[in-house]
Amino acid sequence: MSTEEEARKLDEADPGHRGLFRVPPAEGGAYPETAYFAGNSLGLQPVAVREELLAELDDWARLGVEGHLAAKRPWLPYHSLLTAPAARLVGALSSETVVMNSLTVNLHLLMVSFYRPAGERTRIVIEDSAFPSDSYAVRSQARFHGLDPDAAVVRLETQEILDFLATEGETVALVLLGGVNYRTGELLDIPRITAAGRAVGAVVGWDLAHAVGNVPLRLHDWGPDFAAWCSYKYLNAGPGAVAGVFVHERHHGGGLPRFEGWWSTEESTRFEMAPVSRPPSTVEAWQVSNPPILALTPVLTSVRIFDEIGMEALRERSIRLTGYLESLLDEIPAAEVLTPRDPARRGCQLSLRVRDADDLSRRLRVRHGVVTDARKPDVVRIAPVPLYSSYHDCWRAARAFEEEA
Repeated sequence: MSTEEEARKLDEADPGHRGLFRVPPAEGGAYPETAYFAGNSLGLQPVAVREELLAELDDWARLGVEGHLAAKRPWLPYHSLLTAPAARLVGALSSETVVMNSLTVNLHLLMVSFYRPAGERTRIVIEDSAFPSDSYAVRSQARFHGLDPDAAVVRLETQEILDFLATEGETVALVLLGGVNYRTGELLDIPRITAAGRAVGAVVGWDLAHAVGNVPLRLHDWGPDFAAWCSYKYLNAGPGAVAGVFVHERHHGGGLPRFEGWWSTEESTRFEMAPVSRPPSTVEAWQVSNPPILALTPVLTSVRIFDEIGMEALRERSIRLTGYLESLLDEIPAAEVLTPRDPARRGCQLSLRVRDADDLSRRLRVRHGVVTDARKPDVVRIAPVPLYSSYHDCWRAARAFEEEA
């Protein structure tokens, strides 16, 4: 196995951006900071967040309601500060992107528009190992339309999806898949699956919770109908952070049904207090409520970091860093990696099959200061995040795994 000195030298040559984040202290082990590999569950806190939040609190204390127009960053149009950097992050037009709500709420709001079962076209395709919340959401949508979710929801292994669309596509109303599978770390072929779904007349949407901030995306060019993502994993915007939505421009200004509210009418006429909404011809027509300013602030801090560093540069470092961790694990007989070995088919997460995931993850943390997460019963996930993880972290993780597995 690579030595600690070799890992340190790699960090000198390829340092990342650890100084932008607050790394928790280690619970155990020989090092003061944790080797933090749980960014696929909750990203670390950016150093800048505290000052940014205090600025909003100060404006609230100083201005009260006048902060809507007079704050340093006026609250009334505040959400628009996030639009352009969020759009760049997902490869979309600004008119196609909005930061709002939480992930599953957004998926439901989007399915109001895009899951319209009719005739023989009633099925929803998801991956068999979809995140449970997605499974709950699509099953509840099927029931809402009077359908049997056991019949309407089709669960497929990822390698089965294209064949199923080719043979059964005329029965599919909606394809809704995770861009990066939460359990295995597999990066699905988003453009190819999108094209296949649309070719057979299905609507195609993506849950990008594990993809945004992890892999480069080109949503406008790839052409899915919609996508949604959370901001608390790789985007490091804090627990339960405000999420994001993409709706392709071909659906703007059309006749799709939507739920509406205070923020889904034109900004320029909002305070005319008219009884009938006048929705804009952008994704903002899908907004419902006014945005929570104190919750948006960490997201703004986050997307600015990605804007400054660039997703392509982070992806290149991710491939190097994850490849290094993989090479260390390859030397450990007990390390069974479930994630695809081809860097083009994964993000930064490596999933390991183990005997007791909860117990192993606990021992890595309390004995070695290595923070991973467990997915019961037998998967430990290790995510070397290119923004703040180091080669030395990877070396620590591999050495700890060798001792404990």
